[in-house]
Amino acid sequence: MALGQRAGICNRTFDRFCQMTTKNTGHRVGFIGAGRMATALAKGLSASRFTSPDLISAADVSPDALERFAAETGARGEANIANVVHECEILIYAVKPQHLPEALDETRPHVTPDQLVVSIAAGVPIAALHRSLGDNHRIVRVMPNTPCLVGAGASAFALGAAATQQDGQLVHQLLSTVGIAFEVAEPLLDAVTGLSGSGPAFVYQVIEALSDGGVRAGLPREIATKLAAQTVLGAAQMVLQTGQHPGALKDEVTSPGGTTIAGLHALENGGLRGCLMDAVQAATRRSCELGQSS
Repeated sequence: MALGQRAGICNRTFDRFCQMTTKNTGHRVGFIGAGRMATALAKGLSASRFTSPDLISAADVSPDALERFAAETGARGEANIANVVHECEILIYAVKPQHLPEALDETRPHVTPDQLVVSIAAGVPIAALHRSLGDNHRIVRVMPNTPCLVGAGASAFALGAAATQQDGQLVHQLLSTVGIAFEVAEPLLDAVTGLSGSGPAFVYQVIEALSDGGVRAGLPREIATKLAAQTVLGAAQMVLQTGQHPGALKDEVTSPGGTTIAGLHALENGGLRGCLMDAVQAATRRSCELGQSS
């Protein structure tokens, strides 16, 4: 046999060995709900090698949602919710707040204190989860945001009384597969909701307004929108990567008597900063109201 042929066989054998040794490594993760956020998290968990698709499953009442979840993640969609709960170490409730009580009722007989329970249902406090599942369950409440869908999320999480610091580290690692994450005290999750949870909608309006300004100045709409979106993206990356205060970065762009200071003066006259601060406060208040009603 030629040397090249032997080398090819050896390489293929090594590749199969790697696949065999890497299969079934990682945490067993189950999702209750197979929507967009569950899909994004599952994809991030697999891409980061936090776990592998064969160790991820999701239950949902919608066959279409299960089919999309399986097609996009390579993981398993499961109509039987008990099967998902029984086989996972980490159980993630990825349903809308109004659907969480029903999901808890259906899963309660199958969830054990040995499992780490994660809830991304907005506005539902940890106390409500404990009332349903029991005080001895390890519960972590998470507030993600929709940019998790493109791997650029900004999330925060709070630990329940029975959750350990190791649980917190695990959830931080999990959320970091789709962006950045911070542990906070639970009362601060309302502020997180007001800032990063609702914030993307505020930024979309900023992008739309910048695009409108470009169109008014004569740019085609498609070019104006892409320039506006890329400008916001680039400015955000400058803040995150340089670690400089946004005000200092703003000053670096602002020349005496130049175009930028003229535009900043118009923004100050229009009250942009005050409006954005008010928007975060209003969203935070509403999050508090929704949490109290749950």
